[in-house]
Amino acid sequence: MRKRNILAVGLAAAAATLATAIPASSHGFITTPPSRAGLCGAGIVKKCGQIQWEPQSVEGPKGFPAAGPADGKLCAGGDARWAPLDDPRAGGWPTTKVTAGQQLTLTWSIEARHATTSFRYFITKPGYDATTKLTRANLDPTPILTVPMGGKQPPATLSHTATLPAGLTGHQVILAVWDIADTGNAFYQCMDVTF
Repeated sequence: MRKRNILAVGLAAAAATLATAIPASSHGFITTPPSRAGLCGAGIVKKCGQIQWEPQSVEGPKGFPAAGPADGKLCAGGDARWAPLDDPRAGGWPTTKVTAGQQLTLTWSIEARHATTSFRYFITKPGYDATTKLTRANLDPTPILTVPMGGKQPPATLSHTATLPAGLTGHQVILAVWDIADTGNAFYQCMDVTF
């Protein structure tokens, strides 16, 4: 009897240790147009590091643009594990073809439905150089779309439609920010488009 109790206590302790050692499970990523995380997760882009197994986990501090991830680390949410998402790959990320004034649908696949403050979408300014890391100075500070959620949980699949601005040419980047209502974090996604 004593051996069973010792074994049970040992198993419970091992399970508790394992549970705290594993990072929180999945959250969400953009599937359309394909985000950098999604492209890595689908195996379309190689040499992505750990993000290939966790495209839904690009989480970092919220408060963008006044706070949040540091410049040059926006696509990875400031998390060093996802650093390959910040590598501009000499402008070689696959792009989705778009036109000025187009209605672009952005679709999230959400695996953990957090209470949400808002979804916001920013786009790079005219003259953006796709061979450089994304910074606040590269982005128009006014979102192309803001979707307030008032603390509601999003569904497992969620789409928003943004109108793309005029005056952009070539390779541009859209930064999506999913602000969580009840934590200090947000989820970040980068999509590469070509006008």
